[in-house]
Amino acid sequence: MSQTLPLRLHHNAWITDDQEANRHFYEDVLGLPLIAVWTEVNTLFGTERAYSHALYGLADGSALAFFQFADSEAQKEFRTDINDTPFRHIAFKVDHETQEAMHKRLTAADPDSDAHVIDHGFCVSLYVTDPNGLRLEFAVDHPDVAKIDEERRTTAHADLARWLSGDHTPNNNWR
Repeated sequence: MSQTLPLRLHHNAWITDDQEANRHFYEDVLGLPLIAVWTEVNTLFGTERAYSHALYGLADGSALAFFQFADSEAQKEFRTDINDTPFRHIAFKVDHETQEAMHKRLTAADPDSDAHVIDHGFCVSLYVTDPNGLRLEFAVDHPDVAKIDEERRTTAHADLARWLSGDHTPNNNWR
């Protein structure tokens, strides 16, 4: 039986309190181009609201989108505050040169930035927090990524069943 999957991520949306600070971070520091800004006035949840919707493009045509409301009460109502955890993040695939250039620009823009690199074995990831508190990961795949992906796809159900049964033995042989 064939399963139809989504073609790609269209966009991931977030709230920002400062579109210009956000633009500077995403466009000037990370290098993601501002590709569209939509300004709207719509009735949302029973109230007329004015907002902007800025999108930053990725190479595959997907985007990161950020909303800012004109009214401070609407901004508070829709703010995307979350508990602070490094395990909630958006991860992007990049090549080594892109990751290295981003890391240099992040450090140059803010020497106290939380930007840091972790080698997970199957990928090497650059982590940073944006001006809105959104954590981002820029991952460079291991050179043997096709072999690693095939191995994990083959054992995914068994790995999950093993974990759920209480066997928490690591299976990352790539570290």
